Amino acid sequence: MKESGRTAAWAGWLLVVPALVSGVLLNILAPQPYMGLPLLAAAPLIAGAMLSFRAGVLVASLACAVSVGLDYVQGRSASETFVDLAVIGLIGILALAVNLLLRRQGRDLARARVIAEAVQLAVLPDPPSRAGPLAVAAGYTPAQAEARIGGDLFAVQETPYGVRMIIGDVKGKGLQAVASVSVAIGAFRQEAENAPTLAELAQRLDDALSRESGRCGSETSGEDFTTAVLVEVPGDGELLRLVNRGHPGPYLIHDGAIVRLDATRPQLPLGMGLGAVPAPDGEALTDVFPMPPGALLLLITDGVTEARNRTGTFYDPCASAVLTGARFMDPGDLVHAVTADVARWSGGGHQDDMAILAVARRGGHRLG
Repeated sequence: MKESGRTAAWAGWLLVVPALVSGVLLNILAPQPYMGLPLLAAAPLIAGAMLSFRAGVLVASLACAVSVGLDYVQGRSASETFVDLAVIGLIGILALAVNLLLRRQGRDLARARVIAEAVQLAVLPDPPSRAGPLAVAAGYTPAQAEARIGGDLFAVQETPYGVRMIIGDVKGKGLQAVASVSVAIGAFRQEAENAPTLAELAQRLDDALSRESGRCGSETSGEDFTTAVLVEVPGDGELLRLVNRGHPGPYLIHDGAIVRLDATRPQLPLGMGLGAVPAPDGEALTDVFPMPPGALLLLITDGVTEARNRTGTFYDPCASAVLTGARFMDPGDLVHAVTADVARWSGGGHQDDMAILAVARRGGHRLG
């Protein structure tokens, strides 16, 4: 913040000084009756918008003094001198008023950011660094640097059935998306302790989000839904159970290889009230994968896979030179590597919020 403030101040002075100098030169050298008064008047306006209040007062006073001095040197009448002074003085006063309004707006924005950060931590707290047999790390990157809260969500919780996790993306907008994130996280915290299976947990979350969507009215209930991946790791850490409800598949990283764990059968997102697509035997579908010692599981939102480079190509973790063949010491290293790789791929810009959750099976093995 301080660095950006200094940069803005330098930019302001780089505009103010040429305006003052040009105004003086035009008043002296330009054919009459054309004067440099507009440029002299522009200097306080620029200072008021880009510099501090004290600097704005200084520039306005200097512009007024320069105007009076030039009129005196050129032998202009007292009435002409007064009109020029009144014009520059009035614009200087308006510029200082603008400066005060901008400063007040900046303070209000700073307070709003602090509140948003508090809401973010309350709605989406950082997961524990250890959960059962797993080491855990997470990262959240907003689409805009000014934003502090969005529709991506994740949570990790130890339960009687093992460690359960969720990562998801609410497709609603604005405050309704924040409310849906709160409902999804709250329902997950409650039901992860009680639902006997991962499929039952997904169904209970679906019911909770459907009720929340229905409270918003029939016009939006069909548009607000949540894609999510639910994960369960038993106490021995040897298996992964996955239920994917319309979300990008997670990735398993082991021995330098990265594999996407696609769902056996595509499922509908949560919150639509339509339930899961059953397996051929009539049961809700849960995919099971082995998790070797030292393996890492990478869960992401579509802000990662929909990041584009200059040619419009989407980012693919499986094709990343940074991830393929890499050996990560802990899940935090993996989160940082993915975040940096996506930033490099997209040139530092993000089209969507980006949430990353990484877990690793703990033990005496080198991870990745």
